[in-house]
Formats: sequence, structure tokens, C-alpha cells
Amino acid sequence: MIYSSIYAKADWDKYPEAIRRALEYLKSRDFTRMECGTYPIQGKDIYALVQQVSTAQKEDKKPEVHKKYVDIQFLATGREKIGYAADTGKYPVVSQKEENDIYFYGEIENENFVLVRPGDYSIFFPEDIHRPGCMADGPETIRKVVIKISLDILAEREKEEIRE
Repeated sequence: MIYSSIYAKADWDKYPEAIRRALEYLKSRDFTRMECGTYPIQGKDIYALVQQVSTAQKEDKKPEVHKKYVDIQFLATGREKIGYAADTGKYPVVSQKEENDIYFYGEIENENFVLVRPGDYSIFFPEDIHRPGCMADGPETIRKVVIKISLDILAEREKEEIRE
């Protein structure tokens, strides 16, 4: 997991091109004015989901992982807590939506939480369990963007760099 702010002075050159492209997309748009929905950035390889969701108690949100995509979760308005933990491989999947590449766990161990404010983003890889949408001080409606990056294009780029 990587956590930062879109406003932080950062050296994005250390990230793969697909992640840099997603972060530039986040930095260059006003998501408070965009309609909720799906926005292609690079077809099905990179796309943004603009969402308006209600935060809830931790117990009402399930920890999740993705097997085919990296998630970049960006907060445009409101505040939320996001739980995260390493996926040690010992947690059983309690439900899944394979067509949406989302797998839910029950209880997990060693979960930490970060308080997310507008402009903050978190990057979750397949080995990162995350529990988004938890309330900070109480329930609230937030506007967030989830950018999905296919692991296939990250792997392709990595293979190209090895060949060079």
C-alpha cells in the first residue's frame, strides 16, 4: 500500500507509467463537478470510477482484495477511514464478485486505519487487503474516485524494462 496526497511534493518518476498516468488524471480534474460513473483512461486497462458513497461503521464494511487490478482510491470530498492489512493468504473469501474482480474477507488480523481527507490517495496492490468507506466521526456522504489499473499492463511494462 502507498498512501500520499495529490498535493504533496512527490517524485512520481519512481512509479510505473500506468500509475503516473492515473495520478496525473487525478491531479488534473475537478471530481466535484463530474457525474458519477465510469471514465475510460486507457480502455479497460485503466479507468476511473467516480462514486458518491456513504461512510459507515467498520463492522458494516467488508475487507476486500482484487486479483486483476491495482486500486488507486482518491478522496475528492468528505472524510473516510480506510483499513488496510497485509494479505497473508490465511483469510478465507466469504463472498466474491469475480466479474468485478472483488473478493471479500470476514475478520482479518493486524488491520490499521488511515484517516483520508480530500486530495489523499491510497494505492492498493493485490497483496493489500483494504476496507474503504469507514466513517471518520460519523456517517457522511463522500465523493471519491477509484482508478483501476490492470496488472497485465503493469507486467507488460515491467517486461519491457527488463529487456531494455
